[in-house]
Amino acid sequence: MRTGSEPTTARSALRMRFWLSVWGLIWAIAGTVGFALAGRPGWAAACGVLWLVVTVDMAVILRHIRQGPHFQPGPDIPPYRPPEHRRP
Repeated sequence: MRTGSEPTTARSALRMRFWLSVWGLIWAIAGTVGFALAGRPGWAAACGVLWLVVTVDMAVILRHIRQGPHFQPGPDIPPYRPPEHRRP
């Protein structure tokens, strides 16, 4: 919900999220391989699931980076009214 107090030049830190995901991906791969070689299948599976989650997150981040900037309402657009809370 837009409140009208957002900065006009606000941007998401997508590139920072991307590089943090790369770091997490490296550790997830290393953990999967390391635990598999050490004979710890449970921990290897946990790192494998983390590897999958990080890969999906990276795909979403890259998709958002490729989309580029989106339209943001200017200062002449009034803020949205907050939803009215109805009590039962």
